[in-house]
Amino acid sequence: QVQLVESGGGSVQSGGSLRLTCAAPSLYTHMSYTMAWFRQAPGKEREGVAAIFQDGTTNYADSVKGRFTISQDTAENLLYLQMNDLNPDDTGMYYCAARSIAVGGSRPPLAVYFYHDWGQGTQVTVTS
Repeated sequence: QVQLVESGGGSVQSGGSLRLTCAAPSLYTHMSYTMAWFRQAPGKEREGVAAIFQDGTTNYADSVKGRFTISQDTAENLLYLQMNDLNPDDTGMYYCAARSIAVGGSRPPLAVYFYHDWGQGTQVTVTS
């Protein structure tokens, strides 16, 4: 079975920081997967936040560039999202997602329909 588990969400004031963690199954080999973070605010569609490809390069949404950093610990099958200088627009449910290279392509766009494995999400709330 494929199961991703997010943690690290919470409530923080504007300007604060949070670090999210996504634990992937032990069978995951990050060199063969694209891993990503998405978020969804109430009443809004799920949007891509950041992705890290198998070669270690990254892709960020313009709204988070310079503030968020995606990284991974391949040995432990962990994915991270360091979020700094948070603002209320960052509020939402944050999900980690994965796309196997075997599906096709190693640098998929940061869009929901390219990803097939998802976590249950962790809530991030940023207050003014």
